[in-house]
Amino acid sequence: MARYTGADCRRCRREKMKLFLKGSKCDGPKCPFESRPFPPGQHGRGRTKESEYLLQHREKQKARRVYGVLEKQFRGYYDEAVSKKGKTGEVLLQILETRLDNAVYRSGWASSRDQARQLVKHGHFLVNGKKVDIPSYRIKEHDIIEVREKSREMTPFVVAAAQAGSKTIPAWLESIPSQFKVLVHSLPSRQVIDTQVQEQLIVELYSK
Repeated sequence: MARYTGADCRRCRREKMKLFLKGSKCDGPKCPFESRPFPPGQHGRGRTKESEYLLQHREKQKARRVYGVLEKQFRGYYDEAVSKKGKTGEVLLQILETRLDNAVYRSGWASSRDQARQLVKHGHFLVNGKKVDIPSYRIKEHDIIEVREKSREMTPFVVAAAQAGSKTIPAWLESIPSQFKVLVHSLPSRQVIDTQVQEQLIVELYSK
């Protein structure tokens, strides 16, 4: 399976903003973006010509990197969004937000989406009582996500439970640390998605 194996911090520098791919490291003084807030590479400090295509391409790349999705899958999500009612860009973000790995991250059970993806792939989560080990699994309204009982004594979950309340949980989710559960109250609207992406630029890029 294809996946990115390079340095996550290079991706933040390429997008000229923090994508929070490394959990707590992104908030600390050791974050490379703090000391080198310019694109990586020999010509990173040079000036680039800000064309319309470049802006659209960078927004698409930013969204892909934030959610950890490869190009083929991201394009599939876009095609699905086009076929649904509503604004295509907003529907696209809703699709990305309702991935299981993103829900695990948003609810505070992982410090980054990469960690959430790994925990899901290792089979530590149940959805409505059934084990799900597919990070791209799409959760639905009224679903119940919970940590498998055998996994609750593992360090990542003990730490997450102890730190409950330190992270803001979006309104469409409710985390219950004492029960190792997450309740999905509704599907997220654009107003409650804080991802700093201009989705209209992505729509313009793909609709050419």
